[in-house]
Amino acid sequence: MMQVCLNGSRTAADGVAVPLTPESMADSAARAVAAGAKDVHVHPKTPCGQDTLSPRVLAETLSAIRARVPVPVGVTTGAWAEPGPAARLERIRAWTVLPDHASVNWHEPGAEETAALLMERGVGVEAGIWSGTDGAERFAASPLGPRVLRVLAEVTDTDPLGAVSCAHALLSGIGTAHGRPVLLHGEDGGAWPVLRLAGRLGLATRVGLEDVLVLPDGKRAGSNGELVTAGLAEYAASRAGTEACRPGT
Repeated sequence: MMQVCLNGSRTAADGVAVPLTPESMADSAARAVAAGAKDVHVHPKTPCGQDTLSPRVLAETLSAIRARVPVPVGVTTGAWAEPGPAARLERIRAWTVLPDHASVNWHEPGAEETAALLMERGVGVEAGIWSGTDGAERFAASPLGPRVLRVLAEVTDTDPLGAVSCAHALLSGIGTAHGRPVLLHGEDGGAWPVLRLAGRLGLATRVGLEDVLVLPDGKRAGSNGELVTAGLAEYAASRAGTEACRPGT
C-alpha cells in the first residue's frame, strides 16, 4: 500500500507545490490517487498555514478531499497542532466530520487517551512510532496496541546511509507490532533509501511533500503526484531485486 502524505508541517516557505488550502489539498490528493496512491494523509491548515485540529477546518478539508478521491483519508493529531493533551481531546470530541483514520505519535503526552477517544469515535488509529523516542517501548506495553489500524514506523534520521540502519533498529524495536500491519517511511535525505527498504521488505510505505521535496534524482518535485509515480517505481524496482535474489527465481 502506498500512502501519499500531502503536506505535513510544511509551509509556503517550502515551495508552491505544497498544498495549504482545502481546495489545493483536494486537487493534490486527486492527482496522487490517479498516480497510484491508495490512502491519503493530510495536515489541515489554518488560513495562515499552521497545522490545526479545528473542527471547522477539519470538516472543510475532509469534505473537499473526499469530493475528489475514493480512498481513505487520514489526519494528524500531532502535539504541535494542539500542544495541550486535554485541549487535543476537546478538539477531537468536537469534530463533526470524522477522518477514516488519524495518526497518534505514541511518544507524545496523552497518546493513549487520544488513541482511545479516536477508537471510541470510530476513527482508525495509525500508531506513530518515531525512531529516537520511547514510542516503541510505550506501544509494546499498550493495551490499545492490538486495536490500531496500523503502525507508522517513522525514521527521523535524515542521513541517507544512517536512515537505513536506523530503520532496521526501529523495526527491531517495534517487534511484532501487536500483529498489526507496519508502514515504514523516512524523511528528507532518508526518505528514498527507507522507501526502497520498505520495498525490499514488502512493507507498506508512503511518500509525499510532507516527507521529501525532491525526486530520487535530486530534482525538485513539482507535485505529490510526481512523488507517488516515482515512489511506486522505486518500490517496484526494489521489490523486483529482492525477488530476483531468491533461490529458484
